[in-house]
Amino acid sequence: MGRGKIEIKRIENSSNRQVTYSKRRNGIMKKAKEITVLCDAKVSLVIFASSGKMHEYCSPSTTLIDMLDMYHKQSGKRLWDAKHENLSNEIDRIKKENDNMQIELRHLEGQDISSLQPNELLGIEHALENGLACVREKKMEFYKMKKKNEMNLEEENKHLRFILQQQEMAMEENIREMENPYHQQRVREYNSQMPFAFRVQPIQPNLQERM
Repeated sequence: MGRGKIEIKRIENSSNRQVTYSKRRNGIMKKAKEITVLCDAKVSLVIFASSGKMHEYCSPSTTLIDMLDMYHKQSGKRLWDAKHENLSNEIDRIKKENDNMQIELRHLEGQDISSLQPNELLGIEHALENGLACVREKKMEFYKMKKKNEMNLEEENKHLRFILQQQEMAMEENIREMENPYHQQRVREYNSQMPFAFRVQPIQPNLQERM
């Protein structure tokens, strides 16, 4: 008795759906490998489960990128939109520009210049001379800035020394006035006019220590 025909529709039961997906997926993978070996065909297979998990197979003689390029050329369909194409072109342009800059840098360092023409060597010479002039100019700016800072520090140091000297002279003048007999006489006269309670008393030893 033959098997009944299975109606092709979504399997509602999640467990049965997962089992069927696993079996059918393995069957498709097996067929892809068989046609690759038997018929020397190039096969690329990508499957995404409902959970988002990816399964893929690609013939050993090719890659997925090569397969996509072949499909693009054979079908004439645009696999990438204009934005991605412009981005790819911009990346290629930047890579080419970077390569040219690396070559120019090696030339400026004196490398790989044996194959250059005289006019190319002359251009490199001018570039080096301009670069050297810029370096000298920048060096002179730093030198002038350094000298200016040194002069400012020196002026500030002179000013601080002058203030210190004035303070020392003022302190010496005060000491001389205090040591002057006339000044001491004025202090005694001032103390004699003050009430006894406000006069400065000489330091007396502690009476408890004397006992």
